Amino acid sequence: MASLAFRNVEKSFGSIKIIHGIGFDIADGEFTVLVGPSGCGKSTLLRMLAGLEEISGGTIAIDGQVVNDIESKDRDIAMVFQSYALYPHMTVADNMGFSLKLRKADPKLTKERVDHAAKILNLGPYLERFPRELSGGQRQRVAMGRAIVRDPKVFLFDEPLSNLDAKLRVAMRAEIKALHQRLKTTTVYVTHDQVEAMTMADRIVVMQEGRIEQIGTPLDLYDHPANLFVAQFIGSPSMNVVHGTLRRSGLEAYVEADGGVRWPVASGSAGVDGQTVAYGIRPGDLGVGTAGERTVAAEVIVVEPTGAETELLVRVGQAQIVVVLHGRTSALPGETIALVVDTAAVHLFDPANGAAILP
Repeated sequence: MASLAFRNVEKSFGSIKIIHGIGFDIADGEFTVLVGPSGCGKSTLLRMLAGLEEISGGTIAIDGQVVNDIESKDRDIAMVFQSYALYPHMTVADNMGFSLKLRKADPKLTKERVDHAAKILNLGPYLERFPRELSGGQRQRVAMGRAIVRDPKVFLFDEPLSNLDAKLRVAMRAEIKALHQRLKTTTVYVTHDQVEAMTMADRIVVMQEGRIEQIGTPLDLYDHPANLFVAQFIGSPSMNVVHGTLRRSGLEAYVEADGGVRWPVASGSAGVDGQTVAYGIRPGDLGVGTAGERTVAAEVIVVEPTGAETELLVRVGQAQIVVVLHGRTSALPGETIALVVDTAAVHLFDPANGAAILP
């Protein structure tokens, strides 16, 4: 296992800067997920850590040793790719043990490690098969087994589940998390899927355009987003955001949006009267109740029952809002319902720079 340190790391391709002075630490044994939209630089950062891309500026250290000028093969890391990258002419066992064979390791040790990894990943019955004889999920487990056999200091995963169907992705998420809990190897995992990030990570690094927006535990990012980007990127369905003006009258506070719609705010919230704000509320923090002074009238557009939950798309003034109800509803498209807002869960942001407005 190993700790990792990124210090003012930069990456440029010609005159175009891709990574802008990133710095953070990853603790020994931690499962850290780099997440962000396509093109944000997360895979480039991972490839610099792996030694597959040169570092244009700053330093990357593994266990305190700067590795900028150390060859990839000498960094004691193992990487699992999106494409599996298996040798089609080799059996599962040979694929898994190939890196040790290149090192001229004792064949007995190689077999022991392959058998051990196969047992962990339930690949025992498939050791003599070829990749073409395996399903996508089995091939991905072989790629993971090849990494385990090397017994590296750090595991790197670059969007390993992107090629799998939805049901298999859920199963493989659980397998990778269970594998980490068993091996406790420092792991850096790249994905654009925030659900993967939320369910797997000890800590999440949210990136946008080569910069870090926020670092924290999954629930910390969900409950306390530092800015609008994080607020809308983390969480599914994403946070509803309405622009308006904060009004305060005595103990009452609300955000007045287009059409005179009043969105309630907790009386002790941040912000000053007359301030322009972006009002954020997560779909699960809205309910349906009886019309009253603190409710918001909404017209139902679409009802999407999923069984345990029901998702509503509603129109409030000029805005379309998503509501997630726990259970079922009798509401029908075209009806008017009263939205109940959990004001303790309301977030206010500065629309000029996106930063959260804090008390």
